[in-house]
Amino acid sequence: MLGHRFTDFIPNPKDNKSDFDNLLDVFLQLLVITAGDVSEALSWLNNVDRQYNLTSDAYGMGDFIEDLKNKGYITDETPEGKFEITAKSEQKIRSSALEEIFGKLKKSKKGDHKTNFGGLGDEPGTDKRDYQFGDTLEQISITDSLRNAQINHGLDSFMMTEGDLEIMENEYKTQTSTVLMIDISHSMILYGEDRITPAKKVAMALAELITKKYPKDTLDIIVFGNDAWQIEIKDLPYLQVGPYHTNTVAGLELAIDLLRKRKNANKQIFMITDGKPTCLKQGIKYYKNSFGLDSKILNRTLNLAKQCRKLRIPVTTFMIASDPYLKEFVKEFTQVNNGNAYYSSLQGLGHLIFEDYRRNRRKNL
Repeated sequence: MLGHRFTDFIPNPKDNKSDFDNLLDVFLQLLVITAGDVSEALSWLNNVDRQYNLTSDAYGMGDFIEDLKNKGYITDETPEGKFEITAKSEQKIRSSALEEIFGKLKKSKKGDHKTNFGGLGDEPGTDKRDYQFGDTLEQISITDSLRNAQINHGLDSFMMTEGDLEIMENEYKTQTSTVLMIDISHSMILYGEDRITPAKKVAMALAELITKKYPKDTLDIIVFGNDAWQIEIKDLPYLQVGPYHTNTVAGLELAIDLLRKRKNANKQIFMITDGKPTCLKQGIKYYKNSFGLDSKILNRTLNLAKQCRKLRIPVTTFMIASDPYLKEFVKEFTQVNNGNAYYSSLQGLGHLIFEDYRRNRRKNL
């Protein structure tokens, strides 16, 4: 047996990115930060170029802008004549976010959340067992069964009996409905820290992950400030923080309404926030209190956490702040809901959400 032979690794010349691709990576990052403002992103890119010499005499910034237009990433065919990004750019931004946060993921077949249940499921698994009455022909592992027959009876008098048959177990696959809530209150850009850009990247990466790897799953995205409203996946690059308080109640109410309409047995809410609930809507007026935890707002929030628990909707809170009294709020909220909570840095946010999403492998039978 020869085993493996190792030689020097010679990189594929095709793996080297072109000048356009290198600039495109930076440009897409700037588009997320500038909420899809092409002119501002190009202005920033020019400044970065002057500082770090991203371009050369052979390929300048003008060449890059022209290629962006020719390749369909931006267009100036608008009523105002200003540059705007296209659907191709929006998809590229999501795919770049997926690559940056979750790494390279291979596509798989639909409904790929595995469970611990074997039997007449959707797709073949890796576990094998002896034949049992009722198993179908499609479940028989031909190669393993032929090997067993050869071992048991030999080649001279080759035959195959029921005892030689080996069955490939099938696995049930679950479908999950997820609502992602993103806090867009003013605190998400306060204190010199941009928290909304990482939150947008995570949302875009999660959307791309579900589209490519779990097409049967559903993802709804909600933003919440003074009010809460649903946004489309294509709107994510343009998302901005507003002069809002944090109406967590409105976000949870909308999330529950959306999940009620989903037929999947598995439902969950991911909530990205950096602060406590500070706002309620009463009729057409807003009840606000930014100083500490207001008992009136807190009680409404906890009641909704309890309602989610009764509906079997776990809420996973990603708190991107570390104030002790905020931790107490999240701890109480999580206990009432029987969900999960993470106190995450911005850098680790995407990995936490990805792992928690994949960990949901329950099947209600």
